[in-house]
Amino acid sequence: MALVRGLLGAKKIMSRSVTATTPKGFLAVYVGEDKVQKKRYIVPVSYLNQPTFQAMLSKSEEEFGFDHPMGGLTIPCPEDIFITVTSNLKGR
Repeated sequence: MALVRGLLGAKKIMSRSVTATTPKGFLAVYVGEDKVQKKRYIVPVSYLNQPTFQAMLSKSEEEFGFDHPMGGLTIPCPEDIFITVTSNLKGR
């Protein structure tokens, strides 16, 4: 149930954060532990089905709920970990 709620929340956030610079089938996420500056990444929506990405979304939900300060989906983890996780997902 929490997964469904998380995916619905992510979809709601995605609808607010989609811009001309985010291609169809992708979503923008903001990554970083710094409260002020986070880096924007574009990831395929297919990542939402991956358990490792869902774990990062759960951490985001714990920290921010569904009120993300950047206006888009914010993932509070170090950039190097995010890059490692998403790099491993590219082959799936």
